[in-house]
Amino acid sequence: MKETVNFLTEKTNNYAPEVGIILGSGLGELADEYCEYAISYAEIPNFIKSNIKGHKGRLVFAEIGDKKVVMMQGRNHFYEGHSMSEITYPVKVMKELGVKTLILTNAAGAVNESFRPADLMIITDHINFMGTNPLIGPNDETLGERFPDMSEIYKKSLIKLAEKCAEKLCLDIQKGVYFASSGPSYETPAEINMARILGADAVGMSTVPEAIVANYCGLNVLGISCISNAASGISSTKLSHSEVIETANKAKKRFKSLIIEILKCL
Repeated sequence: MKETVNFLTEKTNNYAPEVGIILGSGLGELADEYCEYAISYAEIPNFIKSNIKGHKGRLVFAEIGDKKVVMMQGRNHFYEGHSMSEITYPVKVMKELGVKTLILTNAAGAVNESFRPADLMIITDHINFMGTNPLIGPNDETLGERFPDMSEIYKKSLIKLAEKCAEKLCLDIQKGVYFASSGPSYETPAEINMARILGADAVGMSTVPEAIVANYCGLNVLGISCISNAASGISSTKLSHSEVIETANKAKKRFKSLIIEILKCL
């Protein structure tokens, strides 16, 4: 951790971000527009390179809405074969850099049949169906306690703030529960039906490990999903990653405006 943090502070002239943002599939344009320092994951000690289409794999430092921000322009995933500790390591690094609030974004499939592609959904809670937990293993007491409370991972105050920002921008916004599976295969119609019965509104393959670790580290978490498609069994269309990227591109203007407004109001 010291090696990583020292490298980043030297590269960015001791830049001290207060907000962290993890940008999901097709949503990385915000980091292209606001960029003071950009460092490839491949350069950063103890980071792993991003290999998924739609993820540039850079850590970007910038000032947005008078807030110093560090953005992950793309993330690594459990389905790539990385360990949970590897994919959540950047969250711990953000904590060490001084981040207090973490905004998590993703592209997700709609379980709720009233949702439409390119909708934005504020995450109110999640269901971890990934088969593991990022906190398994020895506990680092300097980061968090052994048995952290998970009753309010996604801060209600931040959810209200995001709703007010969306209203100010005249953006329709959804709210719902995010269901995370390990991937990389998309869910079957039966699995989507199960997720609906369990109370899910959207499904994806990320975000939950990072949210758990952020909450464990004492960060305030806000989650926003870009609904990229109807989940398996809801529509007759076959699911594809290219469709996810295409839909995220359609929503990116509204997504960027919402994130910028949230940062202004934090």
